[in-house]
This record gives sequence, C-alpha cells and structure tokens, in this order.
Amino acid sequence: MSPIQIAKRFSTYLKSFKKELLTMLIVGMIGGGSAIGLTALTGKIVNLIGQPSTAFSRTLLLSIIIFIFGIIIATLAQWYVQRLSFNITAQVIDALRQKTIRHLNQFSIQTFDSFETGDVVSRLTNDLDNVSTAIQQLLVAVFSSFITVCIALVVMVSLSWSLTLVILCTTPFIFLLTYIVARRGQHYFQEQQTIVGQLTAFAEEYVHEQALVQLYQQQAQVEQQFQRMNQSLYTVGQRAQFISSLTNPLSRFVDHITYALIGLVGGWMIYRSSGSVAVGLLSSFTLYASQFSKPFIELSGILTQIQTALVGLKRVFTILDIPADTCSLPQHQWKHPQGKIDFEDVTFGYQPTQPVIQHFNLHVQPGERVAIVGKTGAGKSTLINLLLRFYEVQSGMIYLDNQPITSIDKSSLRANFGLVLQETWFFNDSILDNLRLGAPQASRQEVIQAAKKANAHSFIQRLPHGYDTVLDEQTNLSEGERQLLSIARTLLSNPKILVLDEATSSLDTLTEKRVQEAFEHLMKNRTSFVIAHRLTTIKQSDQILMVENGQIMERGTHEQLIRNKNSHYAMMYRDQFKK
Repeated sequence: MSPIQIAKRFSTYLKSFKKELLTMLIVGMIGGGSAIGLTALTGKIVNLIGQPSTAFSRTLLLSIIIFIFGIIIATLAQWYVQRLSFNITAQVIDALRQKTIRHLNQFSIQTFDSFETGDVVSRLTNDLDNVSTAIQQLLVAVFSSFITVCIALVVMVSLSWSLTLVILCTTPFIFLLTYIVARRGQHYFQEQQTIVGQLTAFAEEYVHEQALVQLYQQQAQVEQQFQRMNQSLYTVGQRAQFISSLTNPLSRFVDHITYALIGLVGGWMIYRSSGSVAVGLLSSFTLYASQFSKPFIELSGILTQIQTALVGLKRVFTILDIPADTCSLPQHQWKHPQGKIDFEDVTFGYQPTQPVIQHFNLHVQPGERVAIVGKTGAGKSTLINLLLRFYEVQSGMIYLDNQPITSIDKSSLRANFGLVLQETWFFNDSILDNLRLGAPQASRQEVIQAAKKANAHSFIQRLPHGYDTVLDEQTNLSEGERQLLSIARTLLSNPKILVLDEATSSLDTLTEKRVQEAFEHLMKNRTSFVIAHRLTTIKQSDQILMVENGQIMERGTHEQLIRNKNSHYAMMYRDQFKK
C-alpha cells in the first residue's frame, strides 16, 4: 500500500467532519488575511519614512492600532484552528481505534495466533498516537498556513509579477527535496515501527513472566536480548531520523537563496526605475516571501511525524484488511440444545502439513460424561478448541444435535458451553462482576450461592472488600483460589454443556473433593467433557477416551479399561496409585 493510497483511505474518515473543516477554512482565511494585511501595512509605513513628521505620526498611530487589532484576530484564528484540529483528530483516532477493536473481536483464535500480543497493542496505542500527532499538525498547516500561502500569492502577483516569479521558481525545489528524502526514509520508518511492536511484545512477556525469569536467574540473558532489540531500534531509528532531519535544513537553504534572489532582483528594479519602485515594496515582498515559504518549511519540519504516521496507518489498515472470521453458510441460533455431539472423520492441524488430529470419530449422547486422557500434546485440548470453534476443522465435520457446527452462530454456540480451564483468567474488575461474566443478570445472592457451591465463599469474605474486591495484579490469591473463582463463574452461568480442562489441578485433595461434589451436581443431565491427568476425577465418566497422536487408542468405562491390565489406561492408573 503506497503512501498516497494510505492517505486517500484515511481521508474517508474525515468526510463526516465537513462542517468543521469548512469552519476551519473560513477561520483560516480570516487569520491568513489578517497576517497578509499586517505585512502590507508594514510596507506602507516604510514608504512613509522621509515624509513630514505630522503625517508620519498620524499614520503611525493609526497603523499601531490596526496592528494590534490584526494581531488579535490572527492569534484568535490560529487558536481556533488548532482547537478544531485537535477535536477532529481525537474523534477520528477514536473511531479508528473502535473500528479496529470491533474487527479484532471478529477474529478467530487461529488468526490471533498469527500476531504477537505486544505488536497488536503497539498498533492500537503507539501507532495511532503517532497518527494523531501528525494529523493534528497537518490540519493546522493546511487550514492555517497554506491559506496564508494562497492569499500571499495573490497579493504578490498584484504587486510584482517578476518578484513573484523568483519565488515560484525556487519553491518547487522544496517540494522536490521533501519528496526525495521521504522516499529514502520510508523503509526505515517501516522497520522502526515493526521493531517497536516486537519490543513491546518482549517487554510484556518479560513483565508477565518475571517470577520465571528470577527463578531460573535469566536476568542477564533477558537484559542482553533486550539490549540487542533496543540497539536494533536505535540503529534503524537513527537512520530514519538522520534522513528525515535533512529536509528542514535543505528547505531553509532554498529559502535563504530565495531571499538573496529577491534582494538582487528587487535592488536591480529600484536601480533601473530611478526610485519609482518604492523601497517599501521590497520590504513587504520580503515578508510575503517569508509567509509564502514558511508553511513549506514547517511541513518539512513535521515530515518525520508524517512518515511515522503513514507507517502506523499502514500497520493498522493491515489488521483491518484481514478478513473477519465469518461463515458463508446460513447461520442459526442454537436455542434448545440437547447436548448430542458427533465428531465425524475430523482432521485438524495448527500447521496444515502437521495434523494433530486425524480421522477422529466420537459420538456423545445427551447428558453423557466423557473423559479425555492422554499424554501432553496428544490432542486433548485441541478437541475442545474445535468443539468451541476457536479453530475450524480441515476435513470432516462436527455435529451438534445432528446439525453441522458450521451452521450454528458462534455466539449462540458458545453461550451454551461452560468452560473451566487449567489456566485461570479474569478481567481487571470486581469479583462480583467477574463471576457474573456468563450471567450478567444474576443477583448478588445468586453469585454468593454459586461461590458457596464452589467452596470460594469463605476466602472471598476474607478479602478487604469481599465480593467487591477488584482482581488485579495486587490481589493476593493463590492459584487454587483463582481456580475456585473460575469454577464458581461456570456454576453461575448454568451451561448445557461443560468443558473441564484440568479444572481441579491446582487444588489440594480436600478442596478437590468438595469441588468434585459441586461438579457432580452440576454435570447431572448435562453433556460434559473432562480433561484430566488425575484419574480419580474421571472414574464415574460414561466414556473414557485414551487419546494418542490425535486418535482414540482406547475407549470404555473405568471398570472396562482397568480390567485389561495391559491397556495404556490401566498402566497410567497403576503409575498414579502404585498398584
């Protein structure tokens, strides 16, 4: 996507601000007219030098009054243009952020996995902040400074076309130099923003895994890796800034040449006219030339911000251009689920050429409890990811109540699932609102009842603010307590189908027994999938699947599988209980 295409695409976000932009145009013309008027007045005062003192004093007094009035108008106009520029930019960037967030919400987990978390965060924050800074400055330049340019050009032509021609012959060189420098530096700005995203991702991971870093004494290695990335950013950034910094000095060099040429041509005109060309004309023209070239020099001065903004917009538009996770098949609501689930010849791999599950078949009747066991990496959690449509199968089909899973609306599908994972997660919000996540209309009393069933009520009450305690990094909860909160949240949502992925792995034996009793009540008449390494939690399952390499190696009840002493399940059971 070229810079012109990026700019054209961004301009569509300004269309809803036509009224504000028109106001900026009018105010900019008033401010520019005032500035040009002050310049003309300066030339008039210079021409009065040498006239009788009475006439000069009277004109000078009037000119001072007009000067003060003109300065006030120009200053107020400049302030109002900047204010409108800030308001427009803030709303546009807010709309762009909201659109990006909405689009991200339509991504599948598989699409999210293709990005580093820190890089996505950097695009939403750092990149769009750079866009905001550049656009605000650019709007001020266009609707204030460049209007002054247009007015100054008209006045200069009316005063002296020959001196105007001098300015018009040198000004294109400012454009040419700016274009050359921008072309040379664009690559470095792109690389710079990419490294910023990588550095943000690294920093987030470092902070999040600080306990692990200190446990294995990896501080020195982390510092070295961070230093390498930071050095790369410094090197690329220095190259980008060096090239971009050439623009302003070169533009000023061309501007100084313009002044010299105006002096030479103007002096020659005064000499040839034997005084008929007033010195005040040359004085005014020099000021007009300054007003004419100043916006171009200012534009070259903010070239760095503009280039950074273009790169940032490109990175944001790249996210917006990724197709949303939609299905071409007709979608319908899953309103009255029975809980019948069938996997028919399902094959899937996170990498297309490396299948994790191959030709998988499974039939689950409503209300059945299915346990999935196996070694790490056997494909247990992958089955759940496919069932929740976090990922789509590559071949085969999953049926829910005899309906293809792809024909069911995802929101409707997931609303009927309760999920308790080995790794807990909560929003930076109160315990009450976190537990209500799956049941936002639940009363406080219903929340408390769910917490009691999950054996979480007692430790919640001991917290400083009870159920109103905010869960953040400073909240001192053990992994077991956080798991109990996750279980309470699932209990409160009252789902039709349960998925328990190592749900009791962080609990002590006594607490596990109490929670297991709550699960027994919850799983009654509900289709349930239980992934567990601790086999005591799955002995009452209707089906136990021993999964290896994405295929079912053994299937049966606990009694059936344990009866065959040579089965993988029986050997795993003996290993755990030393029988």
